[in-house]
Amino acid sequence: DLRTGAVDVVVGINLLREGLDLPEVAFIGILDADKEGYLRAYRSFIQIIGRAARNVEGHVVMYADKITDSMRMALDETERRRNRQIAYNAERGITPETVKKAIYALEINEKDIQADAVELMIGAGVPREDLLAIVRDLEKEMRRLSKELQFEDAARVRDRIIALRKRLAGEESGHEDDADVALAIAAAPKQKTMVRNWRKSRRGP
Repeated sequence: DLRTGAVDVVVGINLLREGLDLPEVAFIGILDADKEGYLRAYRSFIQIIGRAARNVEGHVVMYADKITDSMRMALDETERRRNRQIAYNAERGITPETVKKAIYALEINEKDIQADAVELMIGAGVPREDLLAIVRDLEKEMRRLSKELQFEDAARVRDRIIALRKRLAGEESGHEDDADVALAIAAAPKQKTMVRNWRKSRRGP
């Protein structure tokens, strides 16, 4: 969410964790920078500053009551590296740019998990009635998404329903036009229907 811009600020993140790469981060604040320790040592400061340098607008602010030796060494080394980089870029006509890295969507939708579970149940011999009940739940979700005008998500759920019904019926063919009609019907307001309660109205033996 931070990389896509959905979140602007993240608190309490250790940027030195292995595999954590956030080139979109433009500001890093180090609290209690004067409290010596593993994460407030010279080498850690250098690595954190290096993370910020991956963004052309990146900068680091150390919040402290005093400047420790580790802080001073990190500031001096950063200034030395910056001056060398500026000279190198000017000599070769290089314009610094923010590191660009692909963002992979790893979202797992609850309805997708449910649909996948149905497919596994089919192979495991789960009663057909139970599977149909889950499919009906997916149909309710499709109608809800349609009413909320989330048609792309509704279509995705619809496709899963069609595939699952084919699996349940053991059919290999289907009609996409029928599915589109089903989606249109799902988007329309549901009408109330009268259902006679035979149990209450039944008379005699």
